[in-house]
Amino acid sequence: LAKKLRAARLKNGSITFEREEVKFHLDENGNPTGVYFKVMKDSNQLIEDFMLLANRRVAEYVALARKAGEPDPSTGSRGKRADLRRPFVYRVHASPSPQKVSEFSTFVASFGYSLNAGSEKSVSTSLNKLLKDVQGKPEANLIETLAIRTMAKAIYTTENIGHYGLGFRYYTHFTSPIRRYPDVMAHRLLQYYVDADAGKNVGKPADVNELEEECKHCSEREKAAAEAERASIKYKQVQFLQDKIGMEFPGIVSGVTEFGFFVELEGNKCEGMVNVRNLRDNRYVFEPEGYGVRGMCTEKII
Repeated sequence: LAKKLRAARLKNGSITFEREEVKFHLDENGNPTGVYFKVMKDSNQLIEDFMLLANRRVAEYVALARKAGEPDPSTGSRGKRADLRRPFVYRVHASPSPQKVSEFSTFVASFGYSLNAGSEKSVSTSLNKLLKDVQGKPEANLIETLAIRTMAKAIYTTENIGHYGLGFRYYTHFTSPIRRYPDVMAHRLLQYYVDADAGKNVGKPADVNELEEECKHCSEREKAAAEAERASIKYKQVQFLQDKIGMEFPGIVSGVTEFGFFVELEGNKCEGMVNVRNLRDNRYVFEPEGYGVRGMCTEKII
């Protein structure tokens, strides 16, 4: 069932970002002794797809459900459901800007890949194919990173615009109330609407302005938590490399800026920056359109 749900979701335009997640083996003092990567197995995907189903179903119930025999408020018919605009916490994801998609398409073309930017559906379909094609390739990390940056950020809001990345018209976060406050809000609102639909006296509905402020706060805290998580991983990677100064490791260029480039070590995903001023063999200039630096004397490109 989970695999059928996933297949239908992908067919409807859902995008799958499956980046490797770095984990650490720790000693009794919390110091990293090794690195391993979290692998998404069928059991993980089963949980994920049923959680997505629960989240989507709750959002649909709040937005669309009516009591038996109640007429559609917009058409008067008793068959079809209509969006009731009841205040709720939605998890939304806007479609990417055409300019960012165009820039990303031009970049991947330099590696021999193509991206169909004709419509929102074609972008998601061709992006899934691209992410599958780059798996295991040296350029995979850079392309996956830029693909994520091309996308808009998902947020919490009362203004439902749908979730582009999942291909859902209605979506919320409901399944993790012990670790995410928006899910607690969704639970309370769902209970309110279930009771209201059952004809119970539930008092005034939620104030949409207050709800929106709470959504904005949750989105800001989510961003802060993600930044803290990234920083903690970087910190553990630095600890892991402390006793390896002077050793050499194979690595790949994972990003480029005007002042240098980032190198990610193979096998442990540790990343560091090489400043172009420290390169003695040439004078390098930044070429943003190609995400590289070019040597002015030897034409060497990194």
